[in-house]
Amino acid sequence: MAATIAYGDVEVGTELPSRTFPVSRATLVQYAGASGDFNPIHWNEKFAREVGLPDVIAHGMFTMAAAIRVVTDWVGDPGAVVEYGVRFTKPVVVPNDDHGAVVEVTAKVAALLDDHQVRVDLTATSAGQKVLGMSRAVVRLG
Repeated sequence: MAATIAYGDVEVGTELPSRTFPVSRATLVQYAGASGDFNPIHWNEKFAREVGLPDVIAHGMFTMAAAIRVVTDWVGDPGAVVEYGVRFTKPVVVPNDDHGAVVEVTAKVAALLDDHQVRVDLTATSAGQKVLGMSRAVVRLG
């Protein structure tokens, strides 16, 4: 598969389609099963509060993976991602109710690089707070 976005078709400031990702306690259990990360802060409310968290929190890697989907959906090829990194700034708190949490992700092209690559800066928020900092991906375009 190759990137469906052409390098010549983007410029600095090009906005990618934003996405929202619902996160429920069931989502966290499913992710724990897939990732093998069964840390109780991700499913046990009592334990999470005992260690000083406001409630159960989403896995950082889950949040990171949700955010990069904005880029992979845009480019059309997950293999086009050359580099990706974030800093975890705030946890995604997932209450045990019908609504859970929502991670909102926006992204834009921040720099045109050599070899048909672009740097995309992402912003991920939940409950009005930035949950990922320095979230950047380098993507090779067609």
